[in-house]
Amino acid sequence: MKSINHLPKFVGLNVLKMKTKTLKISEIDKKWWIADADSQTLGRLASRIAQILKGKHKVNYVPHMDNGDCVVVVNAEKIVVTGSKEEQKTYFRHTGYAGGVKTSTLAHLRRTYPERIIEKAVKGMLPSNKLGRRMYSHLKVYSGSNHPHEAQSPKPLKI
Repeated sequence: MKSINHLPKFVGLNVLKMKTKTLKISEIDKKWWIADADSQTLGRLASRIAQILKGKHKVNYVPHMDNGDCVVVVNAEKIVVTGSKEEQKTYFRHTGYAGGVKTSTLAHLRRTYPERIIEKAVKGMLPSNKLGRRMYSHLKVYSGSNHPHEAQSPKPLKI
């Protein structure tokens, strides 16, 4: 037994017996959630989805493990943005070649690939490392109300 002479008087022997429980990969239980983006604000929806993907809604959250759940988002084309972001918000990408800077507005992205609006917003809220890329792979976004994940019986996500 360790000597407790160096501990303050208010610390009892129970402190020496406590252990921190570490989550194991076999103990992770991934659930499926479905979020309807119809008339939802982009930032509020994206931050809630990022919390679910990280696993921050669980009691056994640890920042160094992929403890999050899977999220299916439907009706991505009906997402709402506030203010004048529809025409002013721009998305940047580079082809890798000289002079290959490409920019597009949110309105253009909504017409062509409405799923990417939510994907980019959520991806920006996840960690920028291998763990974040793994969390991001659990996000499925669809522009219509149909999705191929009915077998997982996802629960509705309340925003």
